[in-house]
Formats: sequence, C-alpha cells, structure tokens
Amino acid sequence: MTAIEFNYKLTNLNPNLEYFAQRLTGNSDDAKDLIQETFLKALTYREKYVRHSNFKAWVFTIMKNIFINNYRRAKRANTIIDSTENHHYINNSKEEHYARPDSVFAANELKSAIRELDADYRRAFEMYNEGYKYKEIAEKLDLSIGTVKSRIFFVRQKLMKKLQEYNPN
Repeated sequence: MTAIEFNYKLTNLNPNLEYFAQRLTGNSDDAKDLIQETFLKALTYREKYVRHSNFKAWVFTIMKNIFINNYRRAKRANTIIDSTENHHYINNSKEEHYARPDSVFAANELKSAIRELDADYRRAFEMYNEGYKYKEIAEKLDLSIGTVKSRIFFVRQKLMKKLQEYNPN
C-alpha cells in the first residue's frame, strides 16, 4: 500500500474514530487528543500494517491500546508510595465522592434483598458479582454451568421484581 493510499484510508476513518474516542473518553477534548495520538502512531508504524488485513480494526486497536495505556499511566500517577518500613501503596483520588442518601438507602435495600435469598442461589450470585466466571463458580459449588447460569438469572429476576420501585424506567 502506498503512503497516499494509507493516508487516504486513515483520514476516511476520522468520523468513526471520533465516535469511538468520544465513547472511550467521555470528553471532547480528550477524544481529540486520543485521535491525534492514534493518527501519529498509525503513521509512525505504517510499515507494520499487514496488507489485505482489516485496516479499520488495526487503527481501532491502536486507539484502544493508547487509551488503555493512558488510563494505566494516570492511575499510576495517583499512587503514592509510603516510604515507611512496611511500604504501603495508597491510591489517592483527587476527587472525593460522597454517596447520596437515596443511593445509600437503595444499596442497603439491595443488600437486604440479597440476604433474604436462598443460600444456594445467593452464593452463586455473590460469586458472580465478585468477578468469578461461570465455570469457576460451577467448579467451586460442584454444579453444572447451566445450573449456575439459571440460578444467577433467577436471582436477577427476583431482585428486579422486588426492587422495582428503584428502577428509573
């Protein structure tokens, strides 16, 4: 692919990249910066593009990786290293977030509703919310994956029905 063809394809992706960058960052200025970094990196590594592969996917992957790297860099910048003997790492948020009373009440209602569930169903649901995969839950609880999925589904349905008053729709 010639440099002119490459540049033409890249500039034609601009509207798609703008939308994707806006969705990633949630901020117009940050989105523009992300697009600019993406163009720069794509142009810099033009020779790494494999001809006849999906050009759009290649450029979007560049953008996503830049976003992830910037996010991680920002998170590391907010970490303070305590130089005391036991070396604690503290994440320092620049913004303080206070929970609204209504959201605290709703969260307490949700916790109460979860505590009222049957123990077998509750454990599968809690493990799923803690980040376990279906397969891991099935292995730990000695159940089939289908049983785990159905229990989690039924718990969601029951909680949505019970806490319907908190649904804004």
